[in-house]
Amino acid sequence: MGSVNVDDILEDLPAGLGRLISRPQPTDAPVAHALILDSEDSERDVAGALVCLMGVRGREALPMVRRLAVSRPVAVALKGTPGEAQEIEELLRPAGVGLFLIDPTAGWDTVLSMVNGRIQNTDYHSDVLALIEEDLFAIAQTTAKLTSSHVVIEDAANKVLAYSTVSNDIDELRRASILARRGPRKYETLLKDLGAYRELHRTRGVVRVPERPEDGLKERAAIAIFAGERVLGYIWLQETGSGFAPSVDDLLVGAARRASAELVRHRNEQSVHLREDRIARLLSTPDEAAASAQFAQIDPERPACLVLVGLSPEALRAADADLKRGELANLAAIHAAAFKASAVVGQFGGETAIVVPELRSGDAAAALRVLAESIIKDARRIGVGIHVAIGEIAPSLFALRTTAGETAAVLRCLRRKGQLAVGTLDDFEAEVTLDEASRAFESSPFRHRALTRLCLEDEELAQTLVDYFAAGLDVSECGRRMGLHKNTVYYRVAKASRLTDLDFGYPAHVAIAVLHLELWKAKRLATAAGT
Repeated sequence: MGSVNVDDILEDLPAGLGRLISRPQPTDAPVAHALILDSEDSERDVAGALVCLMGVRGREALPMVRRLAVSRPVAVALKGTPGEAQEIEELLRPAGVGLFLIDPTAGWDTVLSMVNGRIQNTDYHSDVLALIEEDLFAIAQTTAKLTSSHVVIEDAANKVLAYSTVSNDIDELRRASILARRGPRKYETLLKDLGAYRELHRTRGVVRVPERPEDGLKERAAIAIFAGERVLGYIWLQETGSGFAPSVDDLLVGAARRASAELVRHRNEQSVHLREDRIARLLSTPDEAAASAQFAQIDPERPACLVLVGLSPEALRAADADLKRGELANLAAIHAAAFKASAVVGQFGGETAIVVPELRSGDAAAALRVLAESIIKDARRIGVGIHVAIGEIAPSLFALRTTAGETAAVLRCLRRKGQLAVGTLDDFEAEVTLDEASRAFESSPFRHRALTRLCLEDEELAQTLVDYFAAGLDVSECGRRMGLHKNTVYYRVAKASRLTDLDFGYPAHVAIAVLHLELWKAKRLATAAGT
């Protein structure tokens, strides 16, 4: 196991839990352990440690920090705000001691557990595998108890993933499956000949396989584990001699759904590309971005770009959306790595995010569009509809966070329009500006009371105003879009004006109406106070 430094610890801490204010010197100093100190601890050996200061906050910690600056741990972790930590940082920097600032509401036991967990075990994949096995075995055991049966959970290739407690009344097939961790070929062939797998693939319900004493098989019930239309595996139940419980079908359907969720989570967590903190750090403060850049061996001074890859609205509504999101992250990671070895893939706001660093600004825009189109093309091949938003090229990695909000807004515009697969701020600058204005307006408590009532109580008038403004206040064009006579449009607009006391020929009143209607269309318009 390799040594762990503050950059490794920073990668594991959730973005909201802690941040790195200053880095130790040398920057790759190994952290051997984490410990908690209070004001009474003065004799502890802190060499090679990350020291968590308990019972003090901000400037209250100055006496303890002065002592620690002499003892020189690798880093100090302290609760407080950046303003409160300024003097402490000034004390620690000359001593070469790093400083983590921890959220005041966080528990020290949580911080200590995360840090020591990283130090003691850096094998992320083995942790995930252990967790998934533990969860599936729990599902198998619970299902066995509720259905009065023996349970085996297989993957789609008939490899045994989990099984319930073994007893004396299991048949030869189940015993052989457990010992070999997959069903013997002759029994797999027999079940296929009986049509069991064909029926499992055809239905979402329970399939029964009668007993076959001549082949040493007891009666079975089985169900496929689906994610959307894809089969991830199977759950097999063998009766125990007393027959299945009466509610076996309902219980098996529930077990399959639960196992599906665990298998999808497993697939997603197996990919480090879904770890949100990798992107969050790069889009955070300059110190955190610098630490993450050094960890990833990225030059932070060169231009960089944020690219967001999101499922289409149709894909988001699909039953296998979570599985597709995981596949999309892996697909994006492959293309990003081929495009630039230093690209970082993770999550941002629930979307797959690619940070493309170290760009040459001259040809970057065209190259990034080629990258986006390559991802879209291969996503279509695997049946996933997506949109890709390409952010503005920032002059450095430190400036990249200023583009994140705009890039997310471009992705929202792409989803709403539905016509373009790739978009940039140049394609949607007006729409992004309106989107940001409506979001700022949403956070305000002020609403036009009469207009809010109209939107919430008269959908016909509200939709007419939406189309009227979209048509550039042209009643004929609005009528054509809505399939109405222009006189009907005149009447409805005049009625809306009368009910709200707004003049829709006056730009300020139009702006007020558009902001309300944007929230109404997104179903985010709340009733105004006092109405």
